[in-house]
Amino acid sequence: MDHFQYRDGQLMAEDIPVATIAADVGTPVYLYSRSTLERHAKSFAEGVAQAGDVKCCFAVKANPNLAVLGLMARMGYGADVVSAGELERAIAAGMKPEDIVFSGVGKTEEEMRVGLERGIGQFNLESEIEGVELAAVAEKTGKRAVATLRVNPDVDAGTHAKISTGKAENKFGVPYDLSADIYGRLAALPGLEMRGIALHIGSQLLSLDPLEAAFKRIGDLIAKLRADGHTISRVDLGGGLGVRYKEGEVPPTPEEYGAMVARVTKDWGVTLMFEPGRVICANAGIMATTVIRVKPGIAHPFVIVDAAMNDLARPALYDAWHDFAAVTPNDKRMVANIVGPVCESSDTFAMARDIDAVEAGDLAVFRSAGAYGATMASTYNSRPMVPEVMVDGDQWAIVADRIPAATIAAAERVPDFLAHPAKGGAD
Repeated sequence: MDHFQYRDGQLMAEDIPVATIAADVGTPVYLYSRSTLERHAKSFAEGVAQAGDVKCCFAVKANPNLAVLGLMARMGYGADVVSAGELERAIAAGMKPEDIVFSGVGKTEEEMRVGLERGIGQFNLESEIEGVELAAVAEKTGKRAVATLRVNPDVDAGTHAKISTGKAENKFGVPYDLSADIYGRLAALPGLEMRGIALHIGSQLLSLDPLEAAFKRIGDLIAKLRADGHTISRVDLGGGLGVRYKEGEVPPTPEEYGAMVARVTKDWGVTLMFEPGRVICANAGIMATTVIRVKPGIAHPFVIVDAAMNDLARPALYDAWHDFAAVTPNDKRMVANIVGPVCESSDTFAMARDIDAVEAGDLAVFRSAGAYGATMASTYNSRPMVPEVMVDGDQWAIVADRIPAATIAAAERVPDFLAHPAKGGAD
């Protein structure tokens, strides 16, 4: 459930008409619902609590807005980060360093040092060489790095290839068959304090079956590691639960997920860690856009909107579906191609889509845009950076400004050697 519902014929963001915010801020603009974010965070935490000793770390990459992260901190969440920048954002938003997990395959030595100096709670190691490097950095700083080893269980998550992370050919983690030996070598390094295992097999999972298969493999690995004499006290199960993007999708509920985790892990005797992102914030956000014009097409008209692939990249990257709806529908329908103004054929949100009938000047929204939306935005085609708004009941605030193209250009420089004629050039 979300708090973007129609009331008296117009779409509301909690208790405020979407049209009111769009009129004040302009479009395109992201709108987040505080009530939806809090509802989903509470639902997930309660669902996984069935599994016993658990800790939830919000996946910052899903939505790194400071207002969103601040809400998650107040809901008791830590953070899953993949860069020093995300780490600093999490701390700035009020998350405790000891509640931060640093994931990602490309941690630099400087990022490792920052994590150690900040006193973060855990590094998820993605390779043996990364563990060796982290151990060396830790020794130089007089610290021991608390770490888990991310294992690739070679399970097909059944999701889009671009967001699958748990198959043998994916870049994440170490191969399952080699993991016990690698863990043993890392555990022997004086700069590391190995605590357990991490995994994450993919995103937007609409079935619990691949997750259960992966978790069972990890259970076997835990038994082997303990038989080898290692103390395993933590297992990071990652994230990946899907959400409803379109009609007919029925993702598992947090309660169903938590029940499965509790059943599979009941004998593990560890702290279970989770990295939810999309499941909390995707349906807590929409992006409002204005129809520029409707252009006739060969098969279907093109609805050209002022939002573009630089504002919402998921459709261009993954052919992702986002429901498109008029803010003030007129009960008429049309079949159309929805496209943006950027000069790329991939700047397309939908083709031959049955939508609310719209015309130039109408306000519409892309739903389920709260995750991997504004965070992936760019200024391609010298377009402004899209703004973000948080709604709380009958009040709202801009939580990220629209950054004009002129402001972005002001950060650029023309070097002196280009301010004069080239040597040997024509007079």
